[in-house]
Amino acid sequence: MRVTGMATSDATPGLEAPVRFGIVLMVAVALWSVGLDADTSYSPNTDPQRTQLYWGDLHLHTSNSADAYTMGSRITPDTAYRFARGEQVVAGNGMPVRPRYPLDFLAISDHAEYLSVYRLLDAEDSRLADWPLAAEWLELLRSDRMGELTMAFADAFQNPTPEKMTPAPVVTAAWADAVATADRNNQPHLFTAFPAYEWTSTISGDNLHRVVLYREGQGYADRLVPFSSQDSNDPEDLWAAMAHYEAATEGSILAIPHNSNVSNGRMFAPETLAGVPIGAAYAEMRARWEPLLEVTQVKGDSETHPILSPDDRYAAFERWDEGNIALTEGKADWMFAQEYARPALGQGLHYRRSLGVNPYRFGMIGATDSHTGYSAVAEDNFFGKFRSTEPSAERMFTQMAQVLNDNWRLSASGLTGVWAAENTRQALFDALQRREVYATTGSRIQLRFFAGWDFTETDLQAVPVSAVGYARGVPMGGTLALPVQVGHGAEPMAPSFLILAMKEPDGPDLHALQVVKGWIDGTGARREQVYDVALAGTAETDGAAALRTVWTDIEFDPAADAVYYARVIEVPRPRWTTRDAAFFGVERPAAAPEFIQDRAYSSPIWYEVPTNP
Repeated sequence: MRVTGMATSDATPGLEAPVRFGIVLMVAVALWSVGLDADTSYSPNTDPQRTQLYWGDLHLHTSNSADAYTMGSRITPDTAYRFARGEQVVAGNGMPVRPRYPLDFLAISDHAEYLSVYRLLDAEDSRLADWPLAAEWLELLRSDRMGELTMAFADAFQNPTPEKMTPAPVVTAAWADAVATADRNNQPHLFTAFPAYEWTSTISGDNLHRVVLYREGQGYADRLVPFSSQDSNDPEDLWAAMAHYEAATEGSILAIPHNSNVSNGRMFAPETLAGVPIGAAYAEMRARWEPLLEVTQVKGDSETHPILSPDDRYAAFERWDEGNIALTEGKADWMFAQEYARPALGQGLHYRRSLGVNPYRFGMIGATDSHTGYSAVAEDNFFGKFRSTEPSAERMFTQMAQVLNDNWRLSASGLTGVWAAENTRQALFDALQRREVYATTGSRIQLRFFAGWDFTETDLQAVPVSAVGYARGVPMGGTLALPVQVGHGAEPMAPSFLILAMKEPDGPDLHALQVVKGWIDGTGARREQVYDVALAGTAETDGAAALRTVWTDIEFDPAADAVYYARVIEVPRPRWTTRDAAFFGVERPAAAPEFIQDRAYSSPIWYEVPTNP
């Protein structure tokens, strides 16, 4: 295979940040890095080329989530925000901790179902005094009979009869407090705190969860309480509730599915929850309300799978493929094509052909789904998912009560990178909606991805490169239109892609820059191909500080819809389980990988055949 592109090894500013498990687990480092699009003249609202890259987590739980509280977390949203901003706080195990790198934005997405209830029960809040479940649950909570409490919670969650529902005044107050806390911690241009919650639909153990994210705060988000899965576990009802919210408040809202990998084929099923084949109305609603997919997080990676992509040497990454989220049902091979991002993107092309609309026009993000209150995702400072998986000599060898899986399978993942004009709710939310965002599995890899019709290697020298990308192409998340029709006898057109990636400042070098293409062939079959467009060398340990290229799809067919996204692969480094074993002097579980190659996934760029040529 012909490989094009350039690898550069110029020194990248950065400081070593060694792990410190004893007194301070995570060491903050001051870092000023020259980014791919550094622009020293930047000021708010004067950045039409969106040269600023912001990092954050859109899926984090605190003690306001019922499962987090019963698993021992007492970290409040205020503490979680302080940690995300870079402050030192005290963890549940008594360690003083702070992040290596502060975040630019955070969404605390506590479960809507029984939001704050366990915390209020423990505080003997008078508003729960007459609730039928209060005395029973408080006794179980105080006596530490968590197994019985979990069973009682599961019954109430799955059978939401009126007496099992949270009293309406508690729901209203809990949500108002969540929104007010986000507003209190929101610092425009410095740190963005998004109001959010999780809609936790789980059907027969199959995951259909979504994070619901708000663009505005008080006066908008708090006017209507969250729509929980106890109201309905059907995504179509969630979308209807979101439409009602926007109509009633004139605010903006979006939903982000996650953990499609443990949905057992439900997340991208060809039928609705009611068993009706997907139609145009469903496709339009899904595309409207779900512009993003959380493709990587603590419960594994959902980009692709070896069964789906047998020729992809990087397909077997952080797999959670034994069954659904509760492991109540095993995995059948047919389920994979209805669970992972890559086949869903391809299937979306089919739907556009048959329905006239693509329901799977989603960008890709990464998040933690941590239930500790801490976004800590590096391999050498991974803080676990629950209080029981915070750093210890035992954590690799125990099981998670929530999903009945071995703790060593937890992934130290992930993060969302956003290209935006400024660090405000409005600018970041708008970037999320237009999908000018990307996912990483924990590393702060910088990535630019543009598509056009006439990019050349010379364009790689532009400063900033986005000036060329926006002027003559479209960014990640966009749709590439055919240029003005060329005359008879002109050479065939083919799209070119301007791609640049830079390593995390104090992280591993980059090994491979790839383009993943999906299309529908002449027989109507879904096809995919992974192209190595820039390599640092032939060995997996060969790396460079940056990779960049202009790649042209010489096999492009202007009569066939296509979807493209960029993937960046680091050189291997020790996985968190390997680091734990060395620090605590224990044996790493034999099944746990020794090394990991963290990566980034851009949001796709689509090419759509004009419907009215």
